[in-house]
Amino acid sequence: MRRPVFSNLLLASGLLALTQLMTPTDAAAEARLALVIGQSAYRTVPELPNAANDAKGMTELLGNAGFTVTTVANLAQTEMRAAISDFAGKVSAAGSDTVALVFYAGHGLQIDGENYLVPVDLDPKREADIPLQGVRLNDMLNTLGALPTRARIFMLDACRNNPFPALRGAGHGLAIVDTKAGAPGSFISYSTSPGAEAEDGNGIDSPYTAAVLTVAKQPNLPIEEVFKRIRVAVAQSTDGRQIPWESSSLTTDFRFFGESSGSTPALPGASAMALAGGTRSLDDWRKELRGKPAMVAYELVITEDTVEAYQAYIELYTQDTRTPRLRTVLERRRQMLAWERATAINTRASFEAYLANWDNSDLAATARRLLLRVQNRNYGQPAAVAAAPAPVAVAMAPTCPCSTPTPPATPVNPSMPPIIKKRVDDTPPKRKVVETPPKRRPPPEEVVYERAPPPGPPPAAVMQGIGIGVGIGLGMGGGRGGDHYRGDYRRY
Repeated sequence: MRRPVFSNLLLASGLLALTQLMTPTDAAAEARLALVIGQSAYRTVPELPNAANDAKGMTELLGNAGFTVTTVANLAQTEMRAAISDFAGKVSAAGSDTVALVFYAGHGLQIDGENYLVPVDLDPKREADIPLQGVRLNDMLNTLGALPTRARIFMLDACRNNPFPALRGAGHGLAIVDTKAGAPGSFISYSTSPGAEAEDGNGIDSPYTAAVLTVAKQPNLPIEEVFKRIRVAVAQSTDGRQIPWESSSLTTDFRFFGESSGSTPALPGASAMALAGGTRSLDDWRKELRGKPAMVAYELVITEDTVEAYQAYIELYTQDTRTPRLRTVLERRRQMLAWERATAINTRASFEAYLANWDNSDLAATARRLLLRVQNRNYGQPAAVAAAPAPVAVAMAPTCPCSTPTPPATPVNPSMPPIIKKRVDDTPPKRKVVETPPKRRPPPEEVVYERAPPPGPPPAAVMQGIGIGVGIGLGMGGGRGGDHYRGDYRRY
C-alpha cells in the first residue's frame, strides 16, 4: 500500500518542479521603468494646469501597465537634469531586458534646429540663453540610448505655443527627431506634427494625453498601432488642427496591456503600411484612395501621416472641406523635412538651399544666422583655402584652429620639395648653398654611362688636374652619388 503513495508523492514533486521551471521569475520577467515629468508652475510665464493633470493621468496608466513609475513635477534646470540622471541609473541597474519610458508634459522650444525641454525657472532674455538655461532633448535621448535596454519610449506633450516674449524669432513647434539616426530600439512620439503647435485643451487633460489614456488601455495592441489610433483620435477631437507624429526604430514588440501575442482588428489598411515610413509611393496612394469615401480616405492618410499620402488625398479630394487643412499640414511637413536636412548637413550649401525655397518661413531668420556661422569657419570657405599657401600652410598648421600659424624661420621638414627653399630665400644666412656653381656641371649630353673606362686619361681630367681626377677615380671605385655635382666625370 505504501508504494502507490510514494509514487504519487514523487509524481506530485515532479509536477511542482516543472511548474516552477515554466513560471517566469521576477529576474527573468521584463522590467518596466517610467519617468513622468509634469511642468506646470512656470515662474515667469502663465501656468499650464493641464500639464499637472496629464502627468497624474499617465502615472496611473503606466502603473496599471506594469511600470515602476517615478513622477516629478515643476523641476528647475538642475533638478530636471538630476531626475534624468537618476532615472538612467535605475534603467542601467535593471538590466538589458528593460523597457524605459519617459513622459514629459510642459513647454518645449526649438532653437537653431535643437529641441529643448523647458524647466520652470527658465527666464531667457534672448535665444542664446536657451542652451544655457534649458535641457536639450538630445541629451536625454543620448543618455538613455547609451544604455543596453529592450526598448526606449519617449512621449512628449511639449509642442505648446512659445510663451516667452524674448524668443519671438524662434521657430514654431519642435524640430524632427529621427530615431533611426540614433541607437536602435527607440520610439518617440510628439503631441503634434513637427513645426506645429499643440493645444492645451479645454478639459482636464490635453487632447494628446486624453487620447493616450483612452487608446493605450486597449489590450493586445502593438505600440505602433496604439499611436496610429491616437493620431486619428486627436485629429478628430481638434478638427484636424493637431496631428500627432512619431518615429520608431524599435527592434522588438511592445504592448501596454495584454500578452505579446494576440490581435485585435486594426484600422482600415493600417496593417498593410509602415509607421510613418513613406514606404508607399505617391502613385501607390492614388490607387489606394481612388473610389473611397472622403472620410475613409481621410482617416487612412491621417493614420499613415506621410507626405505621399497627404499629396494623393489633396489631388483626389480637391473639393473636400478637410483638404485645405491637409494642404497646410503637407506644406509644413515638407518645410520641416527640408529644415532637418539643412541642420543635419550644417553647411553653407545646405542653408542656402533651404532659404532658396523657404525664405519667408518662421525658420528663415535662424537659417540666415546659421549660414553666417558656417561662413565664418576658416576651413569651410573655399576662398580662404585658395588664398593660403597650400602646401606650406597645411604642413605647418597647428592642431588648434583658433590661432593663426606663424611660419618658422626654417622649414619644418628639410626634405620637402624646393618650394620650401623659395619661402626662405629672404634669409640667405640660413640657406644651404651648393659649393660649386651649377655652371660647372657637365652638360647632360656629355654624361657617359660605361662599364669600363676608355683608354687614356679623360680630357676633363687633363683640364682640371690629372692627379685629382685619377686619384679619386681609382680610390673611390667609380665615384659616389653627388660627385657629379662637382663637375667631375665618373664611370657608372
